[in-house]
Amino acid sequence: MSGFNDIIGQEPIKEHFRKAIETGQVGHAYIINGERGSGKEFVAKHFARAILCESGKNESCDECHSCKMAIAGSHPDIIRLTHEKPNVITVDDIRNQIVSDVQIKPYGDGKKIYIINDAEKMNQAAQNALLKTLEEPPAYVVIMLLTTNSQMLLPTIISRCVQLNMKPVENRQMRKYLMEQIQVSDYQADMCIAFARGNLGRAKMLASSEDFEDIKNEAVAVLKNINGMGIDEIMKSVKKFAEFKVDIDDFFDILTIWYRDVLLYKATQSVGDMTFKEELKSIKNQADQSSYEGIEKVIKAIETAKARINANVNFELTMELLLLTIRENG
Repeated sequence: MSGFNDIIGQEPIKEHFRKAIETGQVGHAYIINGERGSGKEFVAKHFARAILCESGKNESCDECHSCKMAIAGSHPDIIRLTHEKPNVITVDDIRNQIVSDVQIKPYGDGKKIYIINDAEKMNQAAQNALLKTLEEPPAYVVIMLLTTNSQMLLPTIISRCVQLNMKPVENRQMRKYLMEQIQVSDYQADMCIAFARGNLGRAKMLASSEDFEDIKNEAVAVLKNINGMGIDEIMKSVKKFAEFKVDIDDFFDILTIWYRDVLLYKATQSVGDMTFKEELKSIKNQADQSSYEGIEKVIKAIETAKARINANVNFELTMELLLLTIRENG
């Protein structure tokens, strides 16, 4: 693949980009809004490459000198803002890398493109400094603000930008990509898709994460055997979960999806929409042994535990209470 075809999903954004280049109406400023891992920077880099492409087409050819420099990350007219402080973009960052630079004409004959990742991290002084450039940008300047929350930008900045929102990628598109490009099994692809919720970057990360696979297997082993586990075994499992280097939200998602499968099977006796299809025997046993009220109580307990952990409540105590609730009701 090449050009915008490299981008999985995001058809409205790709169509907008193609039309803007084709009609010569590329805007001076864009906000690309989407959750972390959704591919905002990948999309922005492809747009920048297409704008500067020498082929005269409405997307990049990936063969001309400009495209090759862009692919290598060495194009002088594609500037990616950097910042030393990890959690804030300061006014000096904006002044030194954008405000003072925009008056210098492009090296080539086309546009000069600035990409600001994590744009929501700009403090107010930084945003005000950028606003002055957005109000009267040189004709050759294109500024792309990539953000997980565009509402953290000043309304005056938002009003001067074309805002594009990343959409969840369809399951069939993610499944095809994971199986063909990452070369995972159909079961593993379905598992990653269930946890990624339309976020392709997250699905790719999960597909290649040994930690995620380990904690999934450990969680499933506990869920299959929890009815016969004593308090000592439960505590041993809690300590093991604490050792995994994985986002704790992933662990809670594993539990939630398992019990949704149990609830789904109990209600429909169908395997079609289940995530843990390979664990059908265990899912069926839990569905037979549990009441609807018990399963719903477990799902609610998982949500409560997740909120407690995110509020920095003691991990081991929270997990012990959760697993005891699961043993009593699951």
